[in-house]
Amino acid sequence: MSLFNPWVLLGIILFVTSSFLGGYYKGSEDENARQQIEIAALNTKARETEQRMGEVAQTYSETLRKANNVAKAKETKLRNDVVSGKLRLFIPVKAPDCPLQAAPDAPVTAGDNSGEASAELSGQVSESLIAIASEGDTAIRKLNSCIEAYETLRNMK
Repeated sequence: MSLFNPWVLLGIILFVTSSFLGGYYKGSEDENARQQIEIAALNTKARETEQRMGEVAQTYSETLRKANNVAKAKETKLRNDVVSGKLRLFIPVKAPDCPLQAAPDAPVTAGDNSGEASAELSGQVSESLIAIASEGDTAIRKLNSCIEAYETLRNMK
């Protein structure tokens, strides 16, 4: 039996090839198992992060709901005060140029805006103004809550 015998060479080649293929198969199985373990760990971590993000979103949602309820109560009180006459809304107006002078001994009322004329708003205009301010405040609260939640979630990683 010589090393150059074709059967011996074929046996050596088959042995080396089968060793290589067996190692390759075993390595790929091991790598596949390692990847499955890593994927499971990453999925678990992602679920935990997702759960924490859901809790943060729920917290900000509840905070916004409470802030809206407080604001709604203040708005209702303001509307009731305007309707009952307890609170009156005024706006400054330009006084007409009048040749008549006010009497020099005319009393100056407290809260006088240095002679600036003002006009009282009607109930309907006051109501509209309160509604516009309320809508704006609601939008601002919602936007601020959204920004805070986004920043918290962005920095959560």
